Amino acid sequence: MNIEVLKSKIHRVKITQAELHYVGSITIDEDLMDAANFIEGEKVQIVNVNNGERLETYVIRGERGSGMVCMNGPAARKVQVGDIVIIISYASLLLEEAKQFQPTIIFPDQNNRLIH
Repeated sequence: MNIEVLKSKIHRVKITQAELHYVGSITIDEDLMDAANFIEGEKVQIVNVNNGERLETYVIRGERGSGMVCMNGPAARKVQVGDIVIIISYASLLLEEAKQFQPTIIFPDQNNRLIH
């Protein structure tokens, strides 16, 4: 039996851009992607702390060190620049693997930079 578990999370990051006329996805600073163990094209859930919206999309690599978190396409209507969101990915693991699995969770600062 497989079970879905939290794989990675960027906890409380600020939306820096919202681009309605784009194919779709969320663009994330490559530093944040690496730290959270996200890969380009990975399915993620976005939870907007400001308005309660929840949606799914996929990750696009943003400029390293930019602090960029840009919601693209129709999902841009679900956020405002400055909103705080949580970005989550899940993995499907065998039950015994899931019991031992440790997710990657990062807590960026108010400028979307990694805290060292």
